[in-house]
Amino acid sequence: MVKYIIKRIAIALLVLLGITVIDFALMQMIGNPMEIMAGGPRVSKEVLAVRAQQMGLDKPVWQQYFSWLGQVLQGNFGYSYKNHQPVWDQIVSHLQPTLILMTSALLLSLVIAVTAGIYSAVHQHEKGDYLIVTLAFLGQSVPQFFMALLLIWVFAVKLGWLPSGGMRQLGSSDSSFSFRYLLLPMTVLAVEMAGRNIRYIRSSMLEILNRDYLKTAKGRGIGRFLLIYKHGLRNALIPIITVIGMEIPVLFGGSIIIEQVFSWPGLGLLTMDAVLSRDYAMIMAVALLSAVVVLTANLLTDILYALADPTVRYQ
Repeated sequence: MVKYIIKRIAIALLVLLGITVIDFALMQMIGNPMEIMAGGPRVSKEVLAVRAQQMGLDKPVWQQYFSWLGQVLQGNFGYSYKNHQPVWDQIVSHLQPTLILMTSALLLSLVIAVTAGIYSAVHQHEKGDYLIVTLAFLGQSVPQFFMALLLIWVFAVKLGWLPSGGMRQLGSSDSSFSFRYLLLPMTVLAVEMAGRNIRYIRSSMLEILNRDYLKTAKGRGIGRFLLIYKHGLRNALIPIITVIGMEIPVLFGGSIIIEQVFSWPGLGLLTMDAVLSRDYAMIMAVALLSAVVVLTANLLTDILYALADPTVRYQ
């Protein structure tokens, strides 16, 4: 098992190194960041040359890459071209709201998907099964921004039960978030994920429940609860683990749109501001952080997969 984990970590590090090359190359192809810092393309060449020398942008591209990579390995992501503040400090300040939103949405989607998926599989071809499958397709098909606007119109505009955006009440001295502000964006993300995962969990459970050893166990009088949740669900964990691991990167990217719609002060809002202002240092840092999240999620999925199915680590 240790060798398997070391091998997966080594592969992830190699992939991450390749991503840093692509990340840096794409930013070099977009344009000259000096024009942004100096106020526009009409600035004098002398000023641009001084700024470029100060930031090391007058060196060859390969030297700039290794200099940037060395700083990143030390935890220094440079300074924002927009407000001249440390990039990492801004990411840290916006990371907590994103983690709160992602974690709550993921947990809620898992509760909905596992419960509905198992119920749908156990009650196959019944009215409840058809209703759950229909709602799952609907939740997966409706675009997130449309569902977000619909919920805002219903619960914030018409009923006035929930706020339409933000993380806490304006003017509040409390730095923590309010659950009332979290409820709508969390629901939008969770419904879309749950709609996609219900079908996977349902299919996985149906495959397990139709196997001979479970039919034999049922014939021997094992209780319904033990049959489904101890023997059935445990053997259906492998595809479920894979689905959950795939959801984390999707959730990280999808939160960008939702944070924009609900003005949630997370990484998504920070990323959109960086893209619109062509803040290259911030874009590279967020892109690299996203890559780390994706690789970490895949690594954890591989490890959990091997723990659930010991045959994987020996193949």
